[in-house]
Amino acid sequence: MKYVPDTSVIIDGRFVEFLNAEEVEEVIIPEAIIAEVEHQANLGLSIGFSALSELRKIRKLCKERGIKLTFWGSRPEEWQIRYAKSGEIDNLIRECASQNNAILVTGDFVQKSIAEVKGIAVVYLEAKKEIEMRIEDFFDEHTMSVHIKANVGAFAKKGKPGNFEFSRIRDNITEREVEEIANDIVERARRDEKSFIEMDLKGATIVQLREYRIAITRPPFSDAMEITAVRPIVKLKLEDYNISKRLRKRIEEKAEGILVSGAPGAGKSTFVQALAEYYASLKKIVKTMEKPRDLILEDIITQYTALEGSMEKTGDILLLVRPDYTIFDEMRTTNDFKVFTDLRLAGVGMVGVVHATRAIDAVQRFIGRVELGVIPQIVDTVIHISEGKIEQVLTLNYVVKVPTGMHEEDLARPVIEVRDLESDTLLYEIYSFGEQIVVLPVKSEVKGIYKLAARGMEEELRRMFPGVRMRVKIASDNRAIIYASESAIPALIGKKGKKISELEELFGLSIEVEPLGKERVREERLAVEVEMKKKTIRLHVGERYAHRRVAVYASTTHLFDAVVSREGYINMRKTTSNGKKIMKALKDGETIYVIPL
Repeated sequence: MKYVPDTSVIIDGRFVEFLNAEEVEEVIIPEAIIAEVEHQANLGLSIGFSALSELRKIRKLCKERGIKLTFWGSRPEEWQIRYAKSGEIDNLIRECASQNNAILVTGDFVQKSIAEVKGIAVVYLEAKKEIEMRIEDFFDEHTMSVHIKANVGAFAKKGKPGNFEFSRIRDNITEREVEEIANDIVERARRDEKSFIEMDLKGATIVQLREYRIAITRPPFSDAMEITAVRPIVKLKLEDYNISKRLRKRIEEKAEGILVSGAPGAGKSTFVQALAEYYASLKKIVKTMEKPRDLILEDIITQYTALEGSMEKTGDILLLVRPDYTIFDEMRTTNDFKVFTDLRLAGVGMVGVVHATRAIDAVQRFIGRVELGVIPQIVDTVIHISEGKIEQVLTLNYVVKVPTGMHEEDLARPVIEVRDLESDTLLYEIYSFGEQIVVLPVKSEVKGIYKLAARGMEEELRRMFPGVRMRVKIASDNRAIIYASESAIPALIGKKGKKISELEELFGLSIEVEPLGKERVREERLAVEVEMKKKTIRLHVGERYAHRRVAVYASTTHLFDAVVSREGYINMRKTTSNGKKIMKALKDGETIYVIPL
């Protein structure tokens, strides 16, 4: 009997198994298959290299068993190769079987069905199910990611976000074994309705195989064939994060432009999964934008990827779908931020995931990409994740004011205030300073009444806990922090938090307990050169402190706070109140210095 295989049974070795099991007189390979495989391999696609390997096996097996191997037809036109996915190559393969009175062998259900409609004899091979080694074999319940490199070995990260160890799990693995694992991944992704080949480029293939996000690289892109597979090992609910009432209220009622930030592996994706499902539980319509689609979510949440390779087109579809909230996972490029901005300004609630080592860095990713005044309309909340926990929550608000450290009324300008959600403490101010955009840390000044209240609390606590070293800070009108020696913290909290609850009721404040010393800040004194001009005074601080806010002192007296210019100066007129303070201090023989804030 004569048989004509198609690409689907060549790629994963099903046709080689068929030849070993059946009596075959002749194998006819259409030139269309050779052209398609060559094209894919030249592009560096995994599927092309897989097919080349199997074609070599077919030739070797035919030679060993005395099976006639022939090649039929002419090389297809370039447009036919380009439109292979539309069925042009499959049509040439069917023509080969028909004209040679041969049996078509396929694993493609559509190809099988069309062959039957045309009266072509066909053998349908079910998908190959077992190989010697699969990517899942390298994982156990504690494994976060697996890293396999040909002729080097296999390594694994085990643990949980923020607390894992990296270890070798196999000493050596051959290039053939790595190729076999990669071919299995690609083939299963093509067949499985819940898996996707997200990207197939020259030298790199990105696959979402169920819960596994897999990157396959090969030369010339990488120096050796490599497979990196990552999967989530923890799935949490929002309640598991022990979020405060204030944050929960903001998520439910006000936050519509959220950034979730954190370093790689900090647990950002785990948190946004919990947040997405929480919104869905509130009967909100939730969609996601992911490339690749690696969030593990309930079926009620539809997950979109880049439409025809473009997140902008995906955004256009979402503008028509109009979900209540959209989760935009892994925002990296300027175009990603543009799409996030367009959707948010159109009224869609957005949650974006960005890589950042600090919460404020996530906000700075928008600076230069959108107008400064628009940022608070796009982003109103930043949730920073570290080691799988919520480390900090920032809020953004747009006001017109004189920036902190400036005193003249004519310096008022639009300012973005960045505050800590829990304490309402002003942490940063963002505004235009000349041609520059300044992101300036602000040292919050504690109200005098706060200092008196803190002193009173300290006295009462020392009476209740004699001999315990402690310090109290009133963070806001309804929140205080007790800094105490670590050995005394259990006594302050009490069994199951009973003591701290009693203290909260006594003082009428929400109380947190932190180790003593955490509140201390090192002061750095900088001597400055004072330059007197005809009408102005210039303090030379240094370019390394450009745009920094500093406190200006004369001996032990605090004169004023100011912002250092881009060139490293503080300029003022002699006739201003600050200028007069400097001149008086110099007249009295005092030393002028600054302390960075």
